Amino acid sequence: MEKVSIGIDIGGTNTIFGIVNSKGDVLANGHIPSPKENDAKKYVTDLANAIKALIKKSEQYEYLGIGIGAPNANFYKGTIEHATNLPFKGIVPFVEMMKEQFPDMGKIAMTNDANAAALGEMIYGGAKGMKNFVMVTLGTGLGSGIVVNGDLLYGHDGFAGELGHIVVSPEGRECGCGHFGHLETYCSATGIVRTANELIAHHNATECLMANKSYNELTSKDVYNAARKGDIIAKNVFEITGDILGQALADTVHILSPEAIFLFGGPVAAGELLFNPTIESFENSLMPVFKGKIKILPSKLRLGDAAIVGASALAVK
Repeated sequence: MEKVSIGIDIGGTNTIFGIVNSKGDVLANGHIPSPKENDAKKYVTDLANAIKALIKKSEQYEYLGIGIGAPNANFYKGTIEHATNLPFKGIVPFVEMMKEQFPDMGKIAMTNDANAAALGEMIYGGAKGMKNFVMVTLGTGLGSGIVVNGDLLYGHDGFAGELGHIVVSPEGRECGCGHFGHLETYCSATGIVRTANELIAHHNATECLMANKSYNELTSKDVYNAARKGDIIAKNVFEITGDILGQALADTVHILSPEAIFLFGGPVAAGELLFNPTIESFENSLMPVFKGKIKILPSKLRLGDAAIVGASALAVK
């Protein structure tokens, strides 16, 4: 009987889950809407019922456990704590509630989504065999998972690794956390859009390929498409983004000295538009002892499955 685990990724809009084998293949999957109200009990019940229905259709497998990736998840306590993108108030004992739903499941564990992605990269992706690396997730925000000597770095309270909230411009943009000038306000998918809108307005760029999109309509994919067509403003957006990201990654190297840094998320599809300025800025910002030694690489996890696969790795690590 094939051994599998279940991975769950709780996002701000949707919750996806799936059955993952030892090769990192998603054998079956499903989804439910993420909670819109502060009713964790109802949400866990709905989620558990959906997973049980999936398991019932896939009884030929041996289930090792369940891994959960969620915002503001505390690995040590199995809790979701004061999550800004979920309606739950305070601290939710999520793992304990899931164990009540799955009393016979061998292992149930949770961590934040970037840590889950780092685990997935280490077990199934490009970081196989690496003991020291950093995973940077570029999405609505910017997250990071840090692996040191083969183990995820959690810190004393379970919340280590908030690279997205380092200050890159003290008087800069307001962040969703309430502070200003954080890295994710510049180098996330949302940050890319903010840069594009600022440049369009600053240059009164009415001929720009993105100019007819409203502030709320423009996406990072639109910026990418415009850059591919040669739009000067769009190409400048990626130059600015890469310059800021490269400097921040150099600072990260000065502290951690990883073997590699992996970038994951929608903006990574921009390829050399993002990687070339990032690597140039990175190398220019490094101390001499680190130059030419650390690779910046795209994640080898499949974008559509990565969240499930990464979370499932918690059950086998």
